[in-house]
Amino acid sequence: MTGVEIVALMASREHRYGGRPGEVVPEQEDDRRDELVVRAGFGIVGDRYAGRPAHRDAAVTVLAVESLEALAADLGAPSFDPLLARRNVVVRGADVEALRGRTFTLGGVTLLGGRAAHPCRWMDVVLAPGAHRGLRGRGGVRCRPLSDGVLRLGPAELVVDPAG
Repeated sequence: MTGVEIVALMASREHRYGGRPGEVVPEQEDDRRDELVVRAGFGIVGDRYAGRPAHRDAAVTVLAVESLEALAADLGAPSFDPLLARRNVVVRGADVEALRGRTFTLGGVTLLGGRAAHPCRWMDVVLAPGAHRGLRGRGGVRCRPLSDGVLRLGPAELVVDPAG
């Protein structure tokens, strides 16, 4: 069991980064949440990917804020708003990349870590030039929700199932 902090939560009813990177950066303030309601096999209530069969294994995305902090340092950029990376859950204090292929419980919600959450070219526009390449391998993990629950900003427990 590890104590972590959930530093940002996001659910979006629509895709924000559409078209060619750099055309328009859409407003994102209404995507910020203090809590997310998660349903097993469904996803995040109110999110555009919830209930879509093609996204069952990727309904919740988790990112370590330390990845963004390291990226900013690598690029010599100021710190980034963590929600610009468009991940649902941003945590501090967890090796998120190590959760791929693992079952874990975060804040009472059990998730199965799946494939990497690869960054898109929009990262060069909304974060800084070079961010798209710089986030490869540290852009987070796409997860399948295995239990119902509520994720809230603030301190949380992370428990990784030792059996996988």
